[in-house]
Amino acid sequence: MDGAIQARRQGTATATGGASGYLAIDLGAIARNYEKLAAEVAPARAAAVVKADAYRLGANRVAARLYEHGCRHFFVAQFVEALRLQPSLAADATVYVLNGLQPGNETDCAEHRIVPVINSLEQLQRWNETAKTLGRKLPAALQFDTGMSRLGVPPAERAAVASLLTASGSIDVQFIMSHLASADEAESEQNGSQLAEMNRITAEFPEFDLCFANSGGIFLGRPYHGVLARPGIALYGGAPTANQPNPMEPVLRLDVAVVQTRTVPAGARVGYSGTHIATGETRLATIAAGYADGLPRSLSGRGAVYCDGIRLPIVGRVSMDSITIDISALPDGRLHLGSLVEVLGSNQALEDIARDAGTISYEILTGLGQRYERQYR
Repeated sequence: MDGAIQARRQGTATATGGASGYLAIDLGAIARNYEKLAAEVAPARAAAVVKADAYRLGANRVAARLYEHGCRHFFVAQFVEALRLQPSLAADATVYVLNGLQPGNETDCAEHRIVPVINSLEQLQRWNETAKTLGRKLPAALQFDTGMSRLGVPPAERAAVASLLTASGSIDVQFIMSHLASADEAESEQNGSQLAEMNRITAEFPEFDLCFANSGGIFLGRPYHGVLARPGIALYGGAPTANQPNPMEPVLRLDVAVVQTRTVPAGARVGYSGTHIATGETRLATIAAGYADGLPRSLSGRGAVYCDGIRLPIVGRVSMDSITIDISALPDGRLHLGSLVEVLGSNQALEDIARDAGTISYEILTGLGQRYERQYR
């Protein structure tokens, strides 16, 4: 570990450069998670989902590192993300747009050699017309709805899609795909139901390869893998399966600076609306992060941070820019202006914060704000 970072965590140095804290992102851990997932799906290949700026960890940096470790397929959600990412990748890498294209983006997509994921007959018709206009065959992935009712060609349009593909000859379908809605719940009946529907679709489109498994789907077994899996949250250290030990390596550490410490008497009210009342003399610290920095208001009175392995509960309401914690369990003087407390790290994982906030690890990860100093390792 970098000595300066370690010193800051021990409270011997203060936050610098205007940062409210330090978000350490371990690119090596992301790469090792990718290699683990790739080994799990072999002989199929593993892609990487880097949408939402790689879940807010920096898509260009993450994708470049994964490319070094053999990844050649990258998925984003929106076309604008693909435009931002593609210049940082080598020519043999492919960027796919999960939401497909909004009208008017088709020509730009073709010119940049970005591959849309077609989700409807209308999107396919527009992509086909673009191919004819440009006078060349255009690549696409073709997504089908297998029971999530969100994105993908619905059952009623499958016959028309098949007819268009047969008649056109202008679309190079690289693979067909769908999205698992309950893959993180290994025992969910919906997994088997979606697999059965996907098998029916592959029988209708036997000439195309299959891309099916997301992070959780990878651990459902080989029938879900197809030729290409597309993990997301597991790359970034999130648990791919609920209520089971997390096989992925942690990627993040978040330490936040103390703004002020104080001792309050019994009966003192803490935070907005005075929702917390001290039952006795209490030592408090206020730290420089809040819901504007990705720490949800729902952590109020439920969540915690850590120092020296000791849990320091959040008291009162989480504010936009600050959180008050009870530090009575620490030696007097252990924390002071500029000291750092652990929000994410060896004592508290993404899933722990998500549980306390009543949400999921995805929301915590993608909500981490821009006021932290990001340190890539």
